[in-house]
Amino acid sequence: MTTFGWIFIFIAVATLVGSLYMLLKTANKMPIDPEKMKLIKARKAEMEAKEAREKDRE
Repeated sequence: MTTFGWIFIFIAVATLVGSLYMLLKTANKMPIDPEKMKLIKARKAEMEAKEAREKDRE
C-alpha cells in the first residue's frame, strides 16, 4: 500500500476515535431526584405485579 493509502487510513481512524472521544466527553448523566427514583421503582413494581397477575390468569 502506498504512503497516501496509509495516510488516508490513519486520518479515517483518527476521525473515528476523535468523534467517539468527543461523544464520551459530552455525554451527561441525568441526575434523578431520590423522590422521583422512589416513584419510578414503585411504578415498576406495580407494573410487574400487574403483569404477573395477568400472566397467572392465562
